[in-house]
Amino acid sequence: MGEVDPAFVQELEHRPKLGIIAAEGIPIIDLSTLSSSDATPDRSQALEGLVKQVGNACRDWGFFQVINHGVSLEKREKIFNASKKFFAQPLEEKNKIRRDDKGALGYYDTEHTKNVRDWKEYPPAFLLREICEDYAKEMERLAFKLMELIALSLGLGPDRFHGFFKDQTSAIRLNHYPPCPFPHLALGVGRHKDPGGLTILAQDDVGGLEVKRKSDGEWTWVNPTPNSYTINVGDIIQVWSNDAYESVEHRVKVNPEKERFSIPYFFGPAHYAIVKPLEEIVNEQNPAKFRPYNWAEFMANRKRSNFQKLDVENLQISHFRTSKLADKLEGALSINN
Repeated sequence: MGEVDPAFVQELEHRPKLGIIAAEGIPIIDLSTLSSSDATPDRSQALEGLVKQVGNACRDWGFFQVINHGVSLEKREKIFNASKKFFAQPLEEKNKIRRDDKGALGYYDTEHTKNVRDWKEYPPAFLLREICEDYAKEMERLAFKLMELIALSLGLGPDRFHGFFKDQTSAIRLNHYPPCPFPHLALGVGRHKDPGGLTILAQDDVGGLEVKRKSDGEWTWVNPTPNSYTINVGDIIQVWSNDAYESVEHRVKVNPEKERFSIPYFFGPAHYAIVKPLEEIVNEQNPAKFRPYNWAEFMANRKRSNFQKLDVENLQISHFRTSKLADKLEGALSINN
């Protein structure tokens, strides 16, 4: 089998188990109600039920899958086929457009998560710009629908989040996970939480996504549902909801025999967005649990650790949590100034 590069080896406590614990309970939510234009009591009741399902999923899991979502299957297949065609090329061809210190865009296979190298590779989006842009329009439509449902589930107006995404910083990634002979040591992507608003994931039938179950901390396998999308709450929604909905840790296991393809869409707000708990949610009984932060500055810091190994963990929203001590210090500083 040979020896694995130490850069890929997870710490003992974070190494994956070779068995699978099925993530039974992660909801599969049917969005067909949204495509109906009937203004009937039945539709109103169905929409109310849909909002409740989404809210429960966000609260209990931080993850759910959606079916009958309205995304064109043809466009989904087109972007997957383009991704497979790129990754099928010899390494020497891919290396001709490899990312380096001079150019931030390019082919890359040395990304790090939690300072451990991921067993994956991805291409620069500019090679598939037309296909990606076409697919991104589908993802944007779905993202706004989901954000409206989440807003309603929090007791807010359906368009409450729209303004944050006026000049959005959303992105598509095309991931390829080659077969890995060391599935007990390496991960396709190490444990992490997504920093943005929502992530909408398309994956093939190989599977690999694991979610850290909130009830007991067990890593549980998300079984791919054909033509579905897997949705997860990002850090921003956790902050906006003031912890009502939690951004949950997840990771990707590798397969020793099969390659895997996935296409996540990261729905991010404008670069100038200030992220903080929403005014409608915060009150005396539910004080703000996070200090405000600027989205662009937050992400600039986070990305530093994606492409280099650091001695410390990258920036997390936990670093912006409020505390009585922090509040006292902030108050003292304001008085002294």
